[in-house]
Amino acid sequence: MSKRYEPLTPPHRILLGPGPSNVPPAVTAALGAPVIGHLDPAFLAVMEEVQEMLRAVLRTENRFTLPVSGTGSAGMEAALVNVLEPGDRILVCVNGIFGERMCDIAARCGAELERVEAPWGSPVDPAAVRRALAASPAKVVAVVHAETSTGVLQPLPELAEAAHARGALFLVDAVTSLAGAPLETDAWGIDICYSGTQKCLSCPPGLAPITFGPRAVEVLEKRKTRVQSWYLDMTLILKYWGPDRVYHHTAPISMIYALREALRIVLEEGLEARWERHRRVHQALVRGLQKMGFSMLVAEADRAPMINTVLVPEGMDEAAVRRKLLDGAGIEIGGGLGALKGKVWRIGLMGASCTEENVEALLAALAAVR
Repeated sequence: MSKRYEPLTPPHRILLGPGPSNVPPAVTAALGAPVIGHLDPAFLAVMEEVQEMLRAVLRTENRFTLPVSGTGSAGMEAALVNVLEPGDRILVCVNGIFGERMCDIAARCGAELERVEAPWGSPVDPAAVRRALAASPAKVVAVVHAETSTGVLQPLPELAEAAHARGALFLVDAVTSLAGAPLETDAWGIDICYSGTQKCLSCPPGLAPITFGPRAVEVLEKRKTRVQSWYLDMTLILKYWGPDRVYHHTAPISMIYALREALRIVLEEGLEARWERHRRVHQALVRGLQKMGFSMLVAEADRAPMINTVLVPEGMDEAAVRRKLLDGAGIEIGGGLGALKGKVWRIGLMGASCTEENVEALLAALAAVR
């Protein structure tokens, strides 16, 4: 081979896009810790700590709580394929790209799909969900807590009540919201909740925390057909993460080390303090943007503090601005997806990236390049 490859030297960036977020040094250091066997007693002890800390961060006592080996989308697929069988009916709340993705996966499961939609930039109306369930009950009601494509934070308790009143499981996508906004799995009656490691947990992408409550476990145990995905079959994965430690796949050792450290940092800060930090820094960003003449897509009461959608002024080349921020200041922000492509910027304030200093740096850089 004639070509010579140099050692890897990625540039340093301030990550203020829709994910990933910047990773704290302790988490980066954990990735370099010695790799040991996935059934080594020392690693099994790490697994137990990860499960304990995940329960604390998800605010749940669910025994079936663990990180799926895969990104947040693997968590979404695991949540759906394990409780849906062909012919089951699911009601999906759709107000952005990730609600659409839930619909796609549900259809691939052979489920009967009903959508309750809201305009992109608005939350789904619980009354519309109640009406849909009254007309035709569903096995599952699914919703995205913080819709990454729009920046909407969906209130959950009313939707949970609507689902349970009609005997449905309540399934929540918390990929973007976990550890960045209040999320009460048990207190709010969430039966299945999944997330990702790369957003407000500030861990590299590659794992999907997930929890199944007692009602969801009962549904899983009473399936008439096998889960369509072998790799994401929770009846198999739970045997490895349970007391018997039955081999399923070789766990991503280093990523689980990293998640352990990321969760430790979250709990050391305190969930309430972390939620408040995200709220405070989000408000500082919005104030600064509004002083510069920018407007937000989402109404104030509906905004997700960790993902901010900013309307791009008429005639501005939004992609060129993003490129100038990246090249000139080393700051990454995101563009719009789907119907919002070219119309908004998505500015993430997630985990370790959510600081007043980063907001000040972004505002100054944006003023220089707009």
